[in-house]
Amino acid sequence: MIKVLISIIVAAALGYFLGSCNFSIIFVKIMTGKDIREMGSKNAGLTNTYRCVGKTCALLTLIGDVLKSVLAVYLAFLFCNIMKAGMKPYNDVQYIGYIAGIGAVLGHIFPVYYNFKGGKGVLAGASAFLVINPKVFLTIFAIFVVILSISKYVSLASIFASVYCPLAVFCMSFIVEGCTFGKSFLYFILSIPMAGLIIWRHKPNIDRLLAGTENKFSIKKS
Repeated sequence: MIKVLISIIVAAALGYFLGSCNFSIIFVKIMTGKDIREMGSKNAGLTNTYRCVGKTCALLTLIGDVLKSVLAVYLAFLFCNIMKAGMKPYNDVQYIGYIAGIGAVLGHIFPVYYNFKGGKGVLAGASAFLVINPKVFLTIFAIFVVILSISKYVSLASIFASVYCPLAVFCMSFIVEGCTFGKSFLYFILSIPMAGLIIWRHKPNIDRLLAGTENKFSIKKS
């Protein structure tokens, strides 16, 4: 039990401190000398970076924010394996990936390096599933793409993908991969904070969507 507790603490810390590296803030500052949190929608995220600074900076942000979550989950898995703190009988360490993922989302939203004012955690949360369960990542990414294609709203696509995420986690684990109900339910529960944080951060977007004032996404940069 002590090994499990230590692994959980380390995974949460890895996720949070790596997640706090907000590459939108970093690259916009390097390329323009400005703070992305004072530009456009004032959100330190990929979409606002693309709209305000352009494709190159957005691409660098995308790569950085994906890699930080991937690295956090991978290192958490590695540490958990070293500690032999996986769930019996097969030393399954998948649960620890969700802890690192939650930490990464929290870090992205409340970055310790940037006065706890960051982005919305969509990319950080989704990227964690590249290591935790790639099938879940592909499912929520497909949902995102479909909703974005239909509505042209990044925020709406992000919300739909986040709402569906816990269900995708359970279905992939229990139905597709044949895990036990208990293990699948545990993963379902652990995915809820990740999805919930992202949806909560989209409250201003939800208000604008309801008011009809939300900005649509366009590949062409004005």
